[in-house]
Amino acid sequence: MSQFIHIGFGNVVNMDKIIAVVSPESAPVKRLVQRAREAGTAVDATQGRRTKAVLVMENSQLILSALLPETICARTQQAREDRAFAAEKEEAGAAKKEETDEG
Repeated sequence: MSQFIHIGFGNVVNMDKIIAVVSPESAPVKRLVQRAREAGTAVDATQGRRTKAVLVMENSQLILSALLPETICARTQQAREDRAFAAEKEEAGAAKKEETDEG
């Protein structure tokens, strides 16, 4: 099941499709962003604000965000933990149901 995370200003991305979240400050990342803009594969989700994070997606698209990479990573980690907790809870519920069905 796809899970989306908020990357700022009402924009969300599919958490499972993110390969990397990097800072846009280094020269190689700046070149990567420029090439993506020229190729039309950059999605600017900054709403005119300064780009603070670049999300590299599975399909080679780049998403520019005004949130810090640390913020996006924390949201991704929290979403993964929430997903794992929900799966454990569901698994425990299924095991408990099996026990009551057998008894």
